[in-house]
Amino acid sequence: MRGMKMKFQGTQKVAAGFIAGVLITGGIATASTSSSGTVQACVNKSTQAMYLAVNGTCPNSRTLVNLNSGTSLDAKSVAAAVTPSVVSIAVTTRTGGGTGSGSIYKTSSTESFIITNNHVIEDAVTSGTIEVELLNGNILPATIVGRDIAYDIAVLRVKTGNLPVIKVGDSAKVSVGDPVIAIGSPLGLASTVTAGIISALNRPVLTGSDGLESYVNAIQTDAAINPGNSGGALVDSAGKLIGVNSAIATLSSGGASGSIGLGFSIPINEAKRVIEEIIATGKSTRPVLGVFFDQTYTGIGAKILRLSPGEGAEKAGIPAGSIIKSIEGFKITDEVSAIVRIRSAVPGSTITVIVDLPNNGGLQTFKVTLGQAASN
Repeated sequence: MRGMKMKFQGTQKVAAGFIAGVLITGGIATASTSSSGTVQACVNKSTQAMYLAVNGTCPNSRTLVNLNSGTSLDAKSVAAAVTPSVVSIAVTTRTGGGTGSGSIYKTSSTESFIITNNHVIEDAVTSGTIEVELLNGNILPATIVGRDIAYDIAVLRVKTGNLPVIKVGDSAKVSVGDPVIAIGSPLGLASTVTAGIISALNRPVLTGSDGLESYVNAIQTDAAINPGNSGGALVDSAGKLIGVNSAIATLSSGGASGSIGLGFSIPINEAKRVIEEIIATGKSTRPVLGVFFDQTYTGIGAKILRLSPGEGAEKAGIPAGSIIKSIEGFKITDEVSAIVRIRSAVPGSTITVIVDLPNNGGLQTFKVTLGQAASN
């Protein structure tokens, strides 16, 4: 979800960007309500995706959960602890500007690093200014340390030290139904707090324009997220950062609309590698499978058009024309879900890929060691 874009002296206009541009792929995340009022769902033990619970029962591959089974969230205490480490971000350019949110990730005695979305600050890459507003109202000039379009992550630096740092959690340990809080500056309203639950995990989401796409293996939440929340914090019941809010789905075909209960956050475990690389070197990397996908293919799965010479897929023996059906146990429905699964891995790691071989060769499993490339 893109931060609010406007001309400061004119009429407010909100760009659709990371709102209407969201493409969601994969399974359906729904829940049923029993006669007792308990919301029940079946959670896939492997992918953590949520499905309809029929008559309060689930197959062996899924676990029945009650989403309002008594898990409590002390929103007041969490908000009090976390809001000092969440900032508002204002970008000003010659043609206008925009707003977004961010979290103070690291600090020293002389400087602090703030994480946000790339799309919040991208207009200031070549010109313009970036300012960060703290909870106490102090406004600090900020510079870009580095950014990653593919993961929609950016890191800013302010020349002020000893700022309150957000506690980082473990997004691999969250589950569907867990309570969460979103903190940010929707529509420029600083330190706005909304609460909800995690409604799905491992949701493949594509945002951005052609050539500048971001592929997110998203945490889905019903906590209200609106334009300007971009780059803000999604925290768990302990106030620990588990996601960077990035996108919302919308029913609007043009312009921006508000939250409809479908918000998407970049899992912090995925973002953390990129963030640490940017802080250390100013740049980041991405994993490479070594394939080019056939974008004309309309069947289920991701069809490999050709291979990159010397890269992981070729070395593993995967032939061109194969259709990827599964990566690391996750079903692949199309090219987007394949790219999301690949980019959620670490460069140099070995992943399991199941493909449908060409010429009716049947299914075959391959172990592929991912390469590494500079991220865009």
